[in-house]
Amino acid sequence: MITYKKSGVDVDKANELVNWIKKISPKIGGFSGLFPIDKKRFISASCDGVGTKLKIAQILNKHDTIGIDLVAMNVNDIICCGAKPLFFLDYFACGKLDIKIAKDVIKGIKVGCEQAGCELLGGETAEMPGFYKPGEYDLAGFAVGIADKKNIIDGSKIKNGDLLVGLPSSGLHSNGFSLVRKVFSEKEIKKFGTELLKPTRIYVKDFYSLLSTPYSLLTGVCHITGGGFYDNIVRVLPENGKAIIHKDSWLVPEIFRTIQQKGKISETEMYRTFNMGIGMILIVRSPKSKVQKILKDAVIIGEIVKGKKGVEIV
Repeated sequence: MITYKKSGVDVDKANELVNWIKKISPKIGGFSGLFPIDKKRFISASCDGVGTKLKIAQILNKHDTIGIDLVAMNVNDIICCGAKPLFFLDYFACGKLDIKIAKDVIKGIKVGCEQAGCELLGGETAEMPGFYKPGEYDLAGFAVGIADKKNIIDGSKIKNGDLLVGLPSSGLHSNGFSLVRKVFSEKEIKKFGTELLKPTRIYVKDFYSLLSTPYSLLTGVCHITGGGFYDNIVRVLPENGKAIIHKDSWLVPEIFRTIQQKGKISETEMYRTFNMGIGMILIVRSPKSKVQKILKDAVIIGEIVKGKKGVEIV
């Protein structure tokens, strides 16, 4: 049986590091950081990359959508606290600059910014001979947003009985690819390339369409990335709140089942590594009909119950 850890990614060790960082910098821990700029407003900031999905783009020599992923991974974190993305910066590093590849990547970044309603404000291109293999490059992104203090979503208002509303993903998004590359041969990666390279869905406009309802509708927001359901939902839960996820409440895309069967991966491992077809979870207090009327593809996937802080998938 293949696991994420056996593929080279130790989520527990990463969590250990985050917990240590929290001790020396207690303000971290949310999906994005918050900093007050006056008595009424906060700025929100996020930093992220796209992981080894870059390897898939390089195997397929297709680089025009990976920039969308880069923007998505940052702005989807920004909105989790209720902030609106304002601008984005990128970092592109390579051994030797290939203008065509760099242009394709940046075109994708521009498309992602347009989808998120934010500005591409700047960035850095670093050419470092001998540091990367020929044809390889790395990416990092940085996003900044703004939120009114009264609209901040931090999970503190979550109560028993709140519903978990899932917004479908566009595929694997940008996590779990070290495991994918362990499961699939290069030939299989090329076979499933179109599915694997589908750009991460950007939820900014979906999220803000909910502003037509009372803002108190939302009590928590989770971006399902590395750590899957287990490590992301728990980040917003109160100490006496347990999230129950009903795995049969949505249709898991076939690509996840293919990965699971080919790698003989346990179900728990799948839900801790991948989004399984749900890229964003909204925790709401409103009757489900209100949310689904605004977000047509929203699915009720669970609820908050009284119990030890954690996530249970049934």
